[in-house]
Amino acid sequence: MRRAQREPMAGMPERVTIYEVGPRDGLQNEKSIVSVGAKAEFVRRLLAAGLQTIETTSFVSPKWVPQLADAEELIAALGEDAAGSQRPVLVPNERGLDRALEHGLSAVAIFGSATETFARKNLNRTVAESLGMFAPVVSRAKESGAWVRAYVSMCFGDPWEGDVPVEQVVDVACRMMDLGCDQLSLGDTIGVGTPGHVARLLEGLDAQGIGVDRIGVHFHDTYGQALANTVTALQHGVTVVDASTGGLGGCPYAQSATGNLATEDLVWALDGLGIETGVDLEQLVQTSVWMAEQLGRPSPSRVVKALAG
Repeated sequence: MRRAQREPMAGMPERVTIYEVGPRDGLQNEKSIVSVGAKAEFVRRLLAAGLQTIETTSFVSPKWVPQLADAEELIAALGEDAAGSQRPVLVPNERGLDRALEHGLSAVAIFGSATETFARKNLNRTVAESLGMFAPVVSRAKESGAWVRAYVSMCFGDPWEGDVPVEQVVDVACRMMDLGCDQLSLGDTIGVGTPGHVARLLEGLDAQGIGVDRIGVHFHDTYGQALANTVTALQHGVTVVDASTGGLGGCPYAQSATGNLATEDLVWALDGLGIETGVDLEQLVQTSVWMAEQLGRPSPSRVVKALAG
């Protein structure tokens, strides 16, 4: 299998942690329901390929996201592979947290919005009301010894509100982190961000005391900017990058949101930069091909198409 020629670039980190969101964010928007067995096999194949931080599912109401209605079954099927601080699950509220804690899970994520419109569409609450809902979730999670991630969506643009001021994103992000979260994920939910915008947002957060050591980036590739934006984030010191194997995913409440940054595309770029990830690209491509067979359609990942075509 062809490999990227390694040509390091100054100012880049030596190692990057890939936060794999395929099993949760990647599958939540699929029209067909993927079986529990296939989901468990997906996670295990990702582990075998070297991915360690994997968001496995979401304890959300089946009414809203029927594709993830089997969360408890999946956790049981995974057994020890679902445990530990590197297997987060999304919890929308205290009931979701209760379900996660009942299964002995020790890493959770909450999902907020930088804009009022999306907060109402996704959570049926204002931004302030959603923060009020998250406060006891984070407090109780931390009391139980869990690691907590805060997602902030619509950081670079909103399909209903248009441009989102950097200052507005910084304000919401600070309020989320003030709840006691360990890590912040900046979401370009509709994929409209560009490198300069990424740099300005990171600088704005740093000025308010949220350093890159606590930040992950989550780019969608709607306008083909995900990798360019990722490189910019790395140049500013970010070392956690969200990606979805095969480029799966989107957002069920934002129809213009296409797939996430493909993990294979990210690994190819990082390999070329001489940045370590611990991921075996060949095994990862094979996993994407396998999952594409389960879904009945080809992977949108450019690297998968090039290496497995």
